[in-house]
Amino acid sequence: MAKAKSPKTAAAGSPDGKPVLLSGGNPQIAKDHGDAPVQAYIAAMPGWKSEVGRRLDQLIVKAVPNVRKTVKWNSPFYGMEGQGWFLGIHCFARYIKVAFFRGLSLEPVPPVESKSKDTRYFHIHEDGRFDEEQFISWVKQASRLPGERM
Repeated sequence: MAKAKSPKTAAAGSPDGKPVLLSGGNPQIAKDHGDAPVQAYIAAMPGWKSEVGRRLDQLIVKAVPNVRKTVKWNSPFYGMEGQGWFLGIHCFARYIKVAFFRGLSLEPVPPVESKSKDTRYFHIHEDGRFDEEQFISWVKQASRLPGERM
């Protein structure tokens, strides 16, 4: 596994060293494994999204203390050693999209459909409110299922 870079070096970027925001405000963060690139992504999330991103990360770690983290395709992914990735986060202009890659197997099924057969989404909007207990339940359930190999 590659050694994680510091958040400053993990950020792809502009001349001032800050990550470039791509379409919809998604931070452009260099592909890397570990907590540091995920924290760089979260720090670069624009406006209200950064605070919500920190809370999502805290809840994921609380639910699954041995979770693995990476940033690929300018999005953080969370997974289990040897099982693949079970969850991804992506910023859009008006919401944060949480993707559960085996979402159809979760109870209850997360509310937003995907073009992918098994994937379901959960969107968090600017008020930042969501049912944290339900989210933790989904994360725990998802972590026990085979993940995506990316």
